[in-house]
Amino acid sequence: MTEQHAHRFERGTDGPKVIVVGVDGSESSLRAAAYAGGLARRQRALLAVVYVQPVLVAGAALGAPVAETTDEIAEDLVAQIREAAERLKGIFEVRWEFHTFRGDPYNGLVTAADELKADAVVVGASEQAGHRIVGSVAVRLVKAGRWPVTVVP
Repeated sequence: MTEQHAHRFERGTDGPKVIVVGVDGSESSLRAAAYAGGLARRQRALLAVVYVQPVLVAGAALGAPVAETTDEIAEDLVAQIREAAERLKGIFEVRWEFHTFRGDPYNGLVTAADELKADAVVVGASEQAGHRIVGSVAVRLVKAGRWPVTVVP
């Protein structure tokens, strides 16, 4: 009797190859990016920096230039990341990409992690008091149980 194994995509067998980190410009998300960058460097993994642009229908209805504002945030984040990468060039080499997804932070990060075939997800701890009651993005990602999740304070 011969047992056959179908070849399947396998995550995390030799350490992470793709690390997704969520950034939104907050201090905790920038600390998460620094932590994830170090992890990516040590593991020789690709660092996928993800900004989830909020979709604010109510703001758009009031005539607020919401899309322009979130685009500016994304551009500012890319500039900050490039600047940090340039300062470390020759000292630490990290392969990184910047991705923008639209939606709420939780669903945007889930989509990013799925599409990028993430082996690990890194996020900053929520800085909003209400999240202790409702549940933060980090807690929801952990409960999803699909990737190892590191929460950086």
